[in-house]
Amino acid sequence: MTNPASKPPLIPVNAVIFAGFPILALILVPLWGFYQGFSGAQWLWALVFLYLNGLSITAGYHRLWAHNAYDAHPVLKWFFALWGAGALQNSILIWASDHRRHHRHVDDNDRDPYSAGRGLWFSHMGWILRNYPSGDNDFSNARDLQRDPVVMFQHRHYVLLTTIMNLGLPVLLGWWLGDIIGTVLLVGLLRLVVNHHFTFFINSLAHFWGSRPYTEENSARDNPVLAFLTYGEGYHNYHHLFQNDYRNGIRWYHWDPTKWLISGCARVGLASRLQRVPDFRIQRAILDTQFARARRALEAQEANEGLRSVLEREYQLFTESVNQWKALQAERYDRKKSELGDALEARRQQLLDRWEHAALRTRLQELEYSLKMQRKRLGLLLQQVQLTPQPA
Repeated sequence: MTNPASKPPLIPVNAVIFAGFPILALILVPLWGFYQGFSGAQWLWALVFLYLNGLSITAGYHRLWAHNAYDAHPVLKWFFALWGAGALQNSILIWASDHRRHHRHVDDNDRDPYSAGRGLWFSHMGWILRNYPSGDNDFSNARDLQRDPVVMFQHRHYVLLTTIMNLGLPVLLGWWLGDIIGTVLLVGLLRLVVNHHFTFFINSLAHFWGSRPYTEENSARDNPVLAFLTYGEGYHNYHHLFQNDYRNGIRWYHWDPTKWLISGCARVGLASRLQRVPDFRIQRAILDTQFARARRALEAQEANEGLRSVLEREYQLFTESVNQWKALQAERYDRKKSELGDALEARRQQLLDRWEHAALRTRLQELEYSLKMQRKRLGLLLQQVQLTPQPA
């Protein structure tokens, strides 16, 4: 690990962008607003640019390119590549490669580029400002991206593209609105700073603030407040366990505009092969975490043998459900494989096959329901453990 007493040198360009730009925004935007004012149209366009940049990072850089959570039409790829360049968070290739290393080595201070283990400041933006070894480019994990012509075009022409999107477009928009300076300050500068820090919240706050319902193996947390600010990325505990799911917010009421955008694109033919984790695996992860917490709680209550036996019975039921689910998945896989290998099977067998598939689905749904009920029972058990007085 890097010795704190001898920090690597500052990266001048990054220092100007990520430290200088916020200072300029804090000074110039209020001054211009006080002396000249901003129109409603300028504020609206700043919000539009903010969302176009943010969603291009979350739906494009992150879920499409870093995690291959779905396939995108070339039109959608170019859209994300251009507006993602406008977010000024580096090229797709560098961003996605860094993020893949973050997932593979999460919380490893030597190999995670923005490890939360090195502190809130480091994971938020300190890692960007200095030439830390953990941040060195290594594209060995991004061979697929190096074969993508959209990714490589953006990577080669990144400086030109980000200049056009961050300066050229705001200038043109300001000329159209009749206030070039004000538009550049609001739609260009302030929007850029806000977008940076909203994204950085996922690297920093989402590893310190929130709940961990799915796994306690890493520091990532779910936080609905951060989800609102980051276009759905705040359900970070779920994402670190199920990184290839195109959703981060899995419930209908979870604020995840990135998920809705991808789903909407799929409806009009711009996205396909959306990856979705089966609900049983999600329920299993929640129960695994709850069982671990219940065991820790019971360890502090030496005399509570009754609750221990209840917990072990529940765990046995849980293990049986998981084994049944695995067997059903293997059976379904074998059926699909058999069908692919025997395409000329007589039509009279089709009705029987449909019935058997329906039966398999029903049994899987019954197992999913059993896990949900077990979650409720385990929740009541945890409440009872917490209410049980400690031995004197």
